[in-house]
Amino acid sequence: MGVWGPRIWSAWLGFHEKESLMYRVLSLCLVVLAVALFVAVPAGAADKDKADANTHMGKVVKVEGNKIVMVGKDGKDEHTHTLAPDAQITLDGKEAKLTDLKKDLFVRVTTKEGDKNTALRVEAQTKAFDDKDK
Repeated sequence: MGVWGPRIWSAWLGFHEKESLMYRVLSLCLVVLAVALFVAVPAGAADKDKADANTHMGKVVKVEGNKIVMVGKDGKDEHTHTLAPDAQITLDGKEAKLTDLKKDLFVRVTTKEGDKNTALRVEAQTKAFDDKDK
């Protein structure tokens, strides 16, 4: 049979079968990764939209006990939020207490989903929030 006998062919085919399997596994991994990214990106956008729906900005009017009274960005629509027991409060990016928040500070409040009166996070700044800070 010459140089290309049965052993040579089986060794040669076996090598290519293993190589083919490796490419199939690699291709499958790439497809799974692409599908995961395709699903994750819209889910992340939905989370951001949900967070935006529960977040609004304005100015501090006053602080009373565990409540913050604020007005919207336009200076109208005075309303009160009660802080959740585990609410996070920051002032100029640093951890703060509710009593640290003074009148006319710029504030961004994130409320509990389905409960616009309960504040989960209060971020206050001495300067106005940029549009990119939403």
